[in-house]
Amino acid sequence: MAAGKKRVLDEASGSPKAKKTKTDKTVRKAKEETAKPTQPPSALVADEIDFPRGGGTSLTPLEVKTLRAEAAQEADKELFADSVKEAKSKRRRKSEVSGKLKAGEKDDKKAAGVRIEHLNYKRVSVGMKILGQIVAVEPLALIVSLPNQLFAHVPITHVSTQLTHLLENMDDADAKSDEEDEEEASPSRIPDLSDIFKPGQYVRAVVSAVHAPGSTDASGLGRARDEVQKASRRVELSLIPEKVNEGVAKTDLRAGLVLSASVKSVEDHGYILDLGMSEVTGFLSFKDAQKGHFDEDKKLQVGRLLDVIVSKLSGNGRTCNVSVDPQTLTSVSLAEVNSVNSVLPGALVQSLVTAVQSDGLILQVLGFFDGTVDQFHLPPGDPEDNYKIGQKVKARILYGISPSTPPRFALSLAEHVIKYKTKSAISDAVDTDLQEAYPIGTVLDAVKVTRVESERGLTVEVGSGIEGFVHISQVSDEHVPALSTSSGAWKIGTVHQARVTGYFSFDGILQLSLRPSVLAQKFLQVGDVQVGEVIKGTVKKLTDSALFVSISGNVDGVIWPNHYADIVLKHPQKRFKPGGSIKCRVLVVDADRKRIALTAKKTLVESTLPIVSQRGAVQVGVVTHAVVFKTSEKSLHVEFYNNLKATVPAREASETTPSSLSAAFPIGKPVQVRIIAVDQETGRITASIRQASPNYKSAITDISGVDIGDIVGDKAVVTLHPTQVIALLSLNNLANRREVSVAQLRSTLKVSDKLSDLVVTSRNPEKGFVLVATKPKEKEVLLQKNHLSLESVQPGQLVGGRVLRHIRYGALIKLSNSITGILHPTDAADDYESGKPFPAVDSVLRATVLSVDTERRQLTLSTRMSRLFPSQDKPIIDREITSLSDVKVGETLRGFIKSVAEHGLFVTLGRDIDARVQIKELFDDYVKDWKSRFTVNQLVKGRILSVNVEKKQVELSFRSSDSKRDGRSQLSLSDLSEGQKIDGRVKRVEDYGMFIEIEGSKLSGLCHKSELSDNKDADVTLALRSFREGDKVKAVVLSVDKEKRRISLGLKPSYFEETDFAQEESESEDEAASAPGFGVVEDAEGDDEDVDGDDDDEDVDLEDAEEDEEDNQEEESEDGEDVAMDVDLTLELQKPSKSSAAAPGSTSETLDFDGFQWSAPNPAEDVEMEHAHQGPDSNADFERLLLGSPNSSYLWVQYMSFQLQISEIDKAREIAKRAFKTINFREEQEKLNVWIALLNLENIYGTDESLESTFKDAARHNDSKTVHLRMSEIFEQSEKPEQAEEHFKKTVKKFSQSSKVWTLFAEHYLKRGMLEEARKLLPRSLQSLEKRKHLKTICKFAQLEYKLGDPERGKTIFEGIVDSHAKRWDMWSIYIDMEAVQGDIMSLRNLFNRLLALKMTSHKAKSFFKKWLELERRLGDEEGQAAVKAKAVEWTQRAVGNAES
Repeated sequence: MAAGKKRVLDEASGSPKAKKTKTDKTVRKAKEETAKPTQPPSALVADEIDFPRGGGTSLTPLEVKTLRAEAAQEADKELFADSVKEAKSKRRRKSEVSGKLKAGEKDDKKAAGVRIEHLNYKRVSVGMKILGQIVAVEPLALIVSLPNQLFAHVPITHVSTQLTHLLENMDDADAKSDEEDEEEASPSRIPDLSDIFKPGQYVRAVVSAVHAPGSTDASGLGRARDEVQKASRRVELSLIPEKVNEGVAKTDLRAGLVLSASVKSVEDHGYILDLGMSEVTGFLSFKDAQKGHFDEDKKLQVGRLLDVIVSKLSGNGRTCNVSVDPQTLTSVSLAEVNSVNSVLPGALVQSLVTAVQSDGLILQVLGFFDGTVDQFHLPPGDPEDNYKIGQKVKARILYGISPSTPPRFALSLAEHVIKYKTKSAISDAVDTDLQEAYPIGTVLDAVKVTRVESERGLTVEVGSGIEGFVHISQVSDEHVPALSTSSGAWKIGTVHQARVTGYFSFDGILQLSLRPSVLAQKFLQVGDVQVGEVIKGTVKKLTDSALFVSISGNVDGVIWPNHYADIVLKHPQKRFKPGGSIKCRVLVVDADRKRIALTAKKTLVESTLPIVSQRGAVQVGVVTHAVVFKTSEKSLHVEFYNNLKATVPAREASETTPSSLSAAFPIGKPVQVRIIAVDQETGRITASIRQASPNYKSAITDISGVDIGDIVGDKAVVTLHPTQVIALLSLNNLANRREVSVAQLRSTLKVSDKLSDLVVTSRNPEKGFVLVATKPKEKEVLLQKNHLSLESVQPGQLVGGRVLRHIRYGALIKLSNSITGILHPTDAADDYESGKPFPAVDSVLRATVLSVDTERRQLTLSTRMSRLFPSQDKPIIDREITSLSDVKVGETLRGFIKSVAEHGLFVTLGRDIDARVQIKELFDDYVKDWKSRFTVNQLVKGRILSVNVEKKQVELSFRSSDSKRDGRSQLSLSDLSEGQKIDGRVKRVEDYGMFIEIEGSKLSGLCHKSELSDNKDADVTLALRSFREGDKVKAVVLSVDKEKRRISLGLKPSYFEETDFAQEESESEDEAASAPGFGVVEDAEGDDEDVDGDDDDEDVDLEDAEEDEEDNQEEESEDGEDVAMDVDLTLELQKPSKSSAAAPGSTSETLDFDGFQWSAPNPAEDVEMEHAHQGPDSNADFERLLLGSPNSSYLWVQYMSFQLQISEIDKAREIAKRAFKTINFREEQEKLNVWIALLNLENIYGTDESLESTFKDAARHNDSKTVHLRMSEIFEQSEKPEQAEEHFKKTVKKFSQSSKVWTLFAEHYLKRGMLEEARKLLPRSLQSLEKRKHLKTICKFAQLEYKLGDPERGKTIFEGIVDSHAKRWDMWSIYIDMEAVQGDIMSLRNLFNRLLALKMTSHKAKSFFKKWLELERRLGDEEGQAAVKAKAVEWTQRAVGNAES
């Protein structure tokens, strides 16, 4: 191949090495040559003619182009031939490896030479060029994330040559700074790293040094404060363009090449850039620089590093014009290169997939070089499904794999790397940064293991498109030497609880830990600790300077000596011993420096006073504890929490002046202080120890608790209660109120007289007194509206006004000619029922101001008594709700109906808080005409179901059965047994019997008309007609066929006793008494009168629910089907929900795929209705019906069927796509029905490609397992057994944890007569399934043997089950049912004798005897029946005897 020859030239060019001209880099280059002996020289010299690097300079451009075309043509031929052979022998991949293909030897040779390897610290070598992403910007270094969970750092001296030069000349610049103060800021000033770089930015770098683990460095990082900084110490990078671009030749500077450059100088028209090439300099015009994301008003500083795109090379070859357009940077791709050294990390290259492996891809890059992509840099999913050999992809170069001959590259196909963005978590169609979506410390309840690397760790699935990595050391607290993919606690498919401990930004994955000790930790990082929190720690180490305490995991704190105790400890080592427990309080939290300071002072630890830790939250008058940290002659300096300090003047230190402050208040002494002043401008806080004493009484009282306009209560004598503030009252004011003279008032007024209704008129904080007056009369309050101004109105002020009208947000009240107010219904009264939420128009009322809207000149008002008279204890029945945080799930609240919509109600709970009540949550039972029950502004009561703070959504329920639903699980098919008495409702009446829906479940059973009466001669047809849909009945379970999912019920009076009905009445009375009165408050008693019991929404197909939550949950999830339905459903369609009711004329429940004709009509439908409502027969009819029921999959599929009848296949596809966009996203089942119909359409009328594409889309938009099983069912029904088998194989591989998938696969084989293949599935399934599912799976396989295979083999399996699980009565029942189908009465008698010999309850024995007796009547004779009765009597007597003994 030409490519091979090209590599030979590259290798040969490595022998003649050019001498270096730069002497200052000789040491570093020597190290790089030692680390990479096979690397070619770093620069191309013009006189290298014989064997030029990469070839090309010794040939004309036309010859080079011809050679490249020939090489690409030969490569395409071989790759195309390989891909064709790959497609023909897709099912025999193992045979390809063994060499059956013609080109097999070449492939084996290539596969052996190209291996997908992870990058680790051992493989990182000096001189390696690599792409990284900045995760943190330190003052003197950058922290960089590398591929495959590695970290590195870049010292500030390795950013650019110009920046290093500025740092070296820093002293000279400081000396001249005084002279340049008046001049404009020079762009050559030393920029901070935070000005040049930002977290999330991608950089191309070269490894300058690799340190051994644990070694110290002088890189500018200083002391490592977290795990990321510790990890980044090992690898040192350099961003200097001269090193990064080393190897890029002048001939490589073509348009579109992306490389690093640094600003060398600022000229008149632009910037001169250093490209790292001695012969060429870069130029960036000011106009082009504006396209980059830089500050518009600032010029780029000298030394700044840029990513640039080559625009053109000047004619003389000395200047290269570049651009910095961000969009071009991320999208431009490298087309061709002269040598391997011209390929820089970060380059976007066109690649060809040459091999697809389970752990990644092997690519051919630029037609010459090999490349690998590991799974961390592939989009989510199986690589073998997403990529094919011969597929062309665009990938980004990460680093060159060294040493490697021929050269190889590691690449990335991850979307965030291709687009140069940070990985984001998509939630609700909004991109959220990964660190914001999953903060450190977040506990993930269920993460699923997707990949296992035995000696490295686990890759787990966290969410949609989000993965996490668990290192092998973080899997368990115990040492784990190796991990296994198919066994052990961490095998593929297992689900675990994990905790986020960090991020690997470049790979876009979370760093997780499964260790129980990490999950139990209270704090994972310093930022999680709250100032003032009392914690228990463990003494880690005691030194002369401090005590170190372990708080939680890796989070440590320090206690300084002056905080060891309330007094100075002479021998702290006696009190604090390593490993001992210590109780302390958090004093200071410095998240930036990763430091926590603690205090062990008993006074502070046991203090109940407020915590003062923020300057803005300090309030005058607050009493708290502080610690003396400095003394002077005139003042004390005390320290609160979080380094907040205050000054205590000497006069405020004590009641008596101490001789020496330092002697009375030694450093470290805890004191109780009162905040007496706060200077907001300077932030200075003044405190007092004297005023903090409980016996202190100030001559000047703190009046901060009294506001002007406050109404003083009844208990005001000399001081105002409860503030104890001294107030002055004018005798003239009091005399005018009492309508007496001042002289008369003096004679009648006595000390200790109680004055009521006083209002604060003014306050003087400096002198500490308050002026009060008597409260004005009511009419005076109303008159104040004439003098009301928007500037003077304050929240809490009383105003009066007149009701103008009622608007959407409440009552509009006129307060003045220019000011209005809004009174929301929820602000009208503390008791909605007794108050007036909607006051009459023109009525005059008094209200208090809640808020002022100056733009609308409108006030928000409240007439709640608790607002008008806050000092009075008024009972509050309906509390005020101002935000979503006030609403709690499960809480019972009242509100007013805001609107009645098609899908339910909207209820207002507060001014800006509305709740939705869906139709299904309105009543306990089905009500057809529900809208007539509700009107706007109606008072209702309900229970909060859910609160979504982000979307501001609240779900409310009026159903009184919510509490029952929470506490009582629904019945499933396995819970029913023969002889069990159940309550139910008549669901449908047919000629042959009636279907009864069992109460407390979604199950339905058939009561045959022969089971209605004990009288065999009675007219059961007449009795059948007496039943109506919705009638409550009590029935007995006669038999349960779990395979066909059928329940037979009986209503004969002989089945029941009087106690059964008496018990039912008492239970119904108890339920009625305990049911809460939800719904409309006024009509709460009458809600149950007109309720229709037919609730078709309960008939939900949950057959394909997930199976990994509770034992037997899979059987319960399938109980939603109508178990008595005999119609052979070719396509199982769920009945339309209430929000998507079927249109008139929808008279069937199934769909036949042959033309999508509706079959299986409802026999109970009225004939007159059928004639009155004919089905739609035109596009206009369907469009009209869909306007009324846009969520009805029944109508959409019928519309598709109509189009197929007129051969409009493409039109049917378009209708399906319309349905997906139109149907509400919550109607998942409705959408699934349309997807299944579209799959049937593609199966019959489409191609294999269209079917495969539709199937992938369906699996992506719906429950994947459900779609996979339905697809297999479609292939079976369309008589495509080979495709069905192939699809089943994929399904069991993808969902190996599902018992249902394995049993359906076995059933498929048995139907085709492939008995051995079916039987081989059982041991395979038991290896993949969880242990709790084994018994159920074995039972299913045994039933399949009875039905479709060898009954004797099924009997053998059941014998093994009942032998090992003798007390599993359900297994005995299934075993007996299977034997009953065979008709062998002797075998059945043997089974019953063995079963009844076991110890069981009388209830269970009774059900088995009844079942035996019924089988004897059906299959046996009279003697057998008599024997059963005798055995029953004998068993009863024996049980009674055992009980008495």
